[in-house]
Amino acid sequence: MNYELFLKKAAALCSRAEYCESQIEEKLRRWGADEEETARIIAKLIDEKYIDNERYCRAFVNDKFRYAHWGRMKIRQALHFQGLPNGAVSEALLEIDEEEYLQTLRKILDAKARSLHDADPYVRRAKLARHAASKGFESDLIFSLLPDD
Repeated sequence: MNYELFLKKAAALCSRAEYCESQIEEKLRRWGADEEETARIIAKLIDEKYIDNERYCRAFVNDKFRYAHWGRMKIRQALHFQGLPNGAVSEALLEIDEEEYLQTLRKILDAKARSLHDADPYVRRAKLARHAASKGFESDLIFSLLPDD
């Protein structure tokens, strides 16, 4: 494959869904593009607004919070692993409405509480806290919303 073919294939991919730089770099590498071609293609895609890391961060945050019900910590970690700049990640996370965030955490805790059958309130609280923490919510928020039983 050559530069033009790689560029067309990557542009077509980016026009269908949001991708960040690192994801497109990985795909180009798997397709057989060398480092020079990859750098040129990425630069061209950024210039033509096919790739925009800030836009990707906003879309990722929105999707993971609204549909997967992830907390800020889990979202931040996932974006960090993709090599996105901390500034773009922080800006995108600020777009989460605080009241909606707390409401989502309440719903997660309530749903999990209904599925627990432990009589010991300490065991229940620990299980609820672990579950919410595994979804990426901050421990201070979790413990502020946990019932005191």
